[in-house]
Amino acid sequence: MTSFQVLLCAAAATLLAASVESSSGGSYSNYNFELSGQALTDLYNRPVHLAERVERPLGGSSGAARPFSHTGVRVTLGDGSQWLIHKGDGFGLSSQTVVTDARHMSSAWKTIRTKDFGGTRTVSDFVSAGGPNYNLVLDNCHLGSRRMMNQ
Repeated sequence: MTSFQVLLCAAAATLLAASVESSSGGSYSNYNFELSGQALTDLYNRPVHLAERVERPLGGSSGAARPFSHTGVRVTLGDGSQWLIHKGDGFGLSSQTVVTDARHMSSAWKTIRTKDFGGTRTVSDFVSAGGPNYNLVLDNCHLGSRRMMNQ
């Protein structure tokens, strides 16, 4: 990411600081846990076969994405289920990189890179690569999703 893109990303996030983006582009004020306990542990230990770096415009609008965009990685598991792994300020409790069912993704998400991992990495590896903390300039969604794809 160029320093110009980082500055534009920072400006966009400043404008949207009052709103936390969900995977579909809407706002939410509470956490919605689809999986917990053993089911969550099982998901984190499952192998990833295909990963797609995906992008959508900030705010979920259908306008031009770059440089005002949000990125994440949609992973496909052996059973064909898909999960979105992405990070943002206030997205999670113990980590700002979270996993959500890809069925919640809007049509505004577009694939920008695909990589076949062939089951050599787990969902947990992707969450770890995304990182637990969020920093608009030093550790944002773009940097986290790139690390996930480059492992």
